Amino acid sequence: MKNFKFNAKLKSPQKGLLLTALLVAQLGISQNKPDADYKGIIGKTLAESKEYWPEPVKAPAGAPNVVWILLDDVGFGASSAFGGLIQTPTFDALANNGLRYTNFHTTAICAPTRAALLTGRNSGRVHVSGFSHTILSAGFPGWDGRIPSDKGTIAEILRENGYNTFAVGKYGVTPDEDATDAGPFDRWPTGKGFDHFFGFLGSQTDQYNPDLVEDQAHVKSDGRHLNELITDKAISYIKTQQKAAPGKPFFLYYAPGAAHAPHQVEASWSDAYKGKFDEGWDVYREKVLANQKKLGVISANAVLPERNAIISEWKKLSPDQKKVYARFMEVYAGYLTYTDHEIGRVVNYLKETNQLDNTLIFVAIGDNGASKEGSQVGTISQSLFSQGVTDEQNLQSNLAKIGEIGTAKGLNTNYPLGWAQATNAPFKNWKQDAQSEGGTRNPLIIHYPKGIKEKGGIRNQYSHVTDILPTTLEIAGIKAPEKIKEIKQDIIQGSSLYASLNDPKAESLHKVQYYYIFGNRAIYKDGWKAAASHANPFTSPNAGSKNQAPAQSNFDADVWELYNLNEDFNERNNLAKKYPEKLEELKKLFDEQAKENNVYPLIDWQDVLGRKIHNPSGDKNQNLQELIHKATQAGSSN
Repeated sequence: MKNFKFNAKLKSPQKGLLLTALLVAQLGISQNKPDADYKGIIGKTLAESKEYWPEPVKAPAGAPNVVWILLDDVGFGASSAFGGLIQTPTFDALANNGLRYTNFHTTAICAPTRAALLTGRNSGRVHVSGFSHTILSAGFPGWDGRIPSDKGTIAEILRENGYNTFAVGKYGVTPDEDATDAGPFDRWPTGKGFDHFFGFLGSQTDQYNPDLVEDQAHVKSDGRHLNELITDKAISYIKTQQKAAPGKPFFLYYAPGAAHAPHQVEASWSDAYKGKFDEGWDVYREKVLANQKKLGVISANAVLPERNAIISEWKKLSPDQKKVYARFMEVYAGYLTYTDHEIGRVVNYLKETNQLDNTLIFVAIGDNGASKEGSQVGTISQSLFSQGVTDEQNLQSNLAKIGEIGTAKGLNTNYPLGWAQATNAPFKNWKQDAQSEGGTRNPLIIHYPKGIKEKGGIRNQYSHVTDILPTTLEIAGIKAPEKIKEIKQDIIQGSSLYASLNDPKAESLHKVQYYYIFGNRAIYKDGWKAAASHANPFTSPNAGSKNQAPAQSNFDADVWELYNLNEDFNERNNLAKKYPEKLEELKKLFDEQAKENNVYPLIDWQDVLGRKIHNPSGDKNQNLQELIHKATQAGSSN
């Protein structure tokens, strides 16, 4: 450029263009510079150039198919696979040919569990401390219900590593505001890594008339039970994919609405249990405890906690109470057995097509403990927050409509609280109780014939729902990505269970875990647990005022308890007074974890019922029953 002279007559813009062109020519700068990862050669002519085509993304050689199965509202002591009195032959077979994990934990309620499962990160860290429903979310980082793009899902990771990805059933973490056919769709399943989705976006739906979605549009159901529909769709996804790309691995997320309310199932399934629960919930607990000891999923010297004070002794109930309560449990049992049957259809298809041996299956029997949302007397179509209706009035209504339990007419069918405690045996408390093993401990089965040597083994390592993602990646030989779609990814907080697959004595890598659900909270560290319960309306004895906002929240008034789970797995011996220093240490750790994981501010049911969150209009007198119904039913109505 030293021999170049500007023409003084050129105008300033012309000088600029000419100078730019000369710089490009002198320095060899291309104005159409290829991407940094382009490995071809670009010359002036084709003869001087070399094409480059990136290799198609392929999964690691021998990578397994992956199936995650997540049930809804099933307690530790329900399924026969873990000693329950409800027959689940598919789960039994998977457990007997795989591994039973007895110390696996969820978050104590559905949406936070699903968010943590899909991302491998704590629910607060991925913004789902509560729900994605408008009335149950708040404008804070841990509470807005919107999973950020830097917290990629298992589906996004596997798809970028050569898998096809499918989801059927309940999703539960799409914001209500986005859940119409107008989208936006980036927080629908198809926007979070799934090639196809068939199911519902909300928390619960009518099993015969579901709020049904396929991919990115609402569709009409044909009237068959949702379990049958999602199973047919899951098998069709696999069949179509394997025909187009034989041997290409797939990921299937199978999450039925079962056994969440409404409990709806054909009579043939529930009638098979007629008379099976006439002895009541107290006898049920004792029988389950004995079965669990025989299976080895609890210690031989385990003792049941006392019956909760708000639950009546079965033998003191009236004949009418026993009649209607037993029928509720018959329906629930039939519903769970039917769900097991439909899952068995998927497993049998994989076996018939010679894919089962190289399929890694996780079965989480419940996304939390058994549901306490059926009230003291059970519900058929009643809302939990019905105004001015007493438990006695609901009981009489249930007795008069006993034939509707389990049918399509029962739009909110859920069993009484006594059965929730029974199906949570050997633990105390229920769903939502993040402070209790009864709310957070669920059975886990891992089945992988190609990779697990022992059949029917028991594993007692502490684990959490966040651990399933890193375990899956390690088995598949896939590293957690630094970026997904050019977005830098946050750390994965879960710990892999891989070492335990073939070593029953492998150390648990998950050392610390916080829990928080609408006031109830706990912190776990190396076998010790500090926990505080918080008032909520679901077990309030005053049913007639359940839709009224309680008094101002006072978290400082909550009483913390302390347990050594290594010696007292079902929390019968409170050590808070014996080891006050340990309790204070754990309370401080909870505060640290809460700050790290966006748990603050603490939000509880008082805040929800008082319409103190996500209420731009400031109208606290809106019909709460209608709002909660619309929120939990999901999708197009919002």
